Amino acid sequence: MIAVRKSLKDWVGVWIVVSAVLLGGCADSSNEQSQQVTAPKVALIMKSLANEFFVNMQRSAEAHQAQQPEVYTLVANGIKNESDLAQQVALVDQMIARGVEAIVIAPADSRALVPALVRALQAGIHVVNIDNRLATEVLAEYDAQIPYIGPSNREGARLVAEYVLAKHEPASEVFILEGIPTAANAKQRKAGFEEAIATAGMTLVDSQSAAWDQTQAAQVTAAVLNRYPNLRIILAANDNMALGAASAVNLADRTDLSIAGFDNISAVHPLMREGRIDATVEQYGSQFAIFGIEFALEMIAGNVHMTDRTTAVKLVTPADLDQ
Repeated sequence: MIAVRKSLKDWVGVWIVVSAVLLGGCADSSNEQSQQVTAPKVALIMKSLANEFFVNMQRSAEAHQAQQPEVYTLVANGIKNESDLAQQVALVDQMIARGVEAIVIAPADSRALVPALVRALQAGIHVVNIDNRLATEVLAEYDAQIPYIGPSNREGARLVAEYVLAKHEPASEVFILEGIPTAANAKQRKAGFEEAIATAGMTLVDSQSAAWDQTQAAQVTAAVLNRYPNLRIILAANDNMALGAASAVNLADRTDLSIAGFDNISAVHPLMREGRIDATVEQYGSQFAIFGIEFALEMIAGNVHMTDRTTAVKLVTPADLDQ
């Protein structure tokens, strides 16, 4: 009997040791699981993916994420055309519902996107504004702060305009092809063009929006060429519109005109080599998304003391293409 009791006692002791080991193992496994952190989801919301500028932006962002998949996951989206504001607002709401940690956005409109982005902020999502600056006065109405990363569009426009205007006599007639009038970058580029025109003593005959679109730019330019037979310079606020203008100029057989663009997309390079487009502006758009994503990751990590960051612009002429 004593032997039996001793045997039971021994088994109880063994069970206690085994249980402790098992429980310890479970605890370690639980701790390891709790220490595993899911990579944050960062949403990139762009404007029209029909525009090479934003296609390059998306490719750059995807390559950046592929190099460090453990750091973050990327959800990239764009809209059909530059003026599809409702779709871009819908994309913001979809990302809120999806529970992303950050949204990096190139807004199609500087004012209309603010309410949707404020909803994102209220949901605890970090927001970074790239390319086209959100309207500061509208952000102030919502008491919202969203950092901006992008170039001085005014400076870039002034640079390219000065280069093209210098090829012509004072008082030469100039036409401006504007972007979407409510977009801050469109306003700033127009202002830069106007500054250069005034300084050069040129004559601004008209300024119209083609909504960043190549087809609209061709149509608008064709009408302007008929209205102003002495027109000598067309300043386009992006390269897509410069391509449209060049098409209309070619159809009208007006070899005496100079055209400026903005963005330095590859599609304008053949026309620059042919002398049909005189110059453009490099604003390193493919890097915008990377700058914005890295900014967002800093914010997620707790670096909340963020300020706007200005990126570079550079005049690009035909001579620069082969360097």
